[in-house]
Amino acid sequence: MNAVPKHIAIIMDGNRRWAKEHGLNTKLGHKEGAENLKRLTRHANKLGIEYLTVYAFSTENWKRSEEEVGALMLLFKNYLNDLVSAVDTEDIRVKIFGHIESLPKALQESIYRAMEKTKSNKGTTLCIAFNYGGRDEITKAVREIAEDVCKNKIDINDINENLITSYLYTKEEPDPDLLIRTSGEIRLSNFLPWQLVYSEFIFVDKFWPDFSEKDLEEAIDTYEKRNRKFGGK
Repeated sequence: MNAVPKHIAIIMDGNRRWAKEHGLNTKLGHKEGAENLKRLTRHANKLGIEYLTVYAFSTENWKRSEEEVGALMLLFKNYLNDLVSAVDTEDIRVKIFGHIESLPKALQESIYRAMEKTKSNKGTTLCIAFNYGGRDEITKAVREIAEDVCKNKIDINDINENLITSYLYTKEEPDPDLLIRTSGEIRLSNFLPWQLVYSEFIFVDKFWPDFSEKDLEEAIDTYEKRNRKFGGK
């Protein structure tokens, strides 16, 4: 690794198809996906990646069966509890963003506990987008900016890209340098539409549970060979 990206975003896609391919229940696919996130987060920390942002549950995922959604909520709660018990030795910081207030109360408690327990850690910041939608995030920001204009907290002429960014969930993190999406799908699926405008994209034809530490290193190697122009020549 010559110069690893500071911030990597990942759309962790393919848990259900991985389970079907292996003749397993969908819940086991999501469980294996969660275990893989633990492995990849530890590896990202070893590589010196400062921020790792992953798409765990979208606002559109509520359309899935009640059983699957319930299983995902319980899995995420257990995942956070396990993560908190291990972070002291790994120095990983956890941040969760999205519509947290509409999640089950027990899950909200686990989320806030995880963020509070790890807030002083200095290793990789694991940002988990949960109950998140990109357009919803931008709509929320526009609404809050409009309210602050009405309250004379800001002048309408002060609205620019930096101001809008300061109203987003990700205001404390730099924009991702690299986006990785697994499972062979080639789309953003409403993930970080504002933040990914100049990110490099890599699409991997593997289901998320099969995406390994070696695959992550190969994606970084591909990124390092690209010439990022940011609109210039």
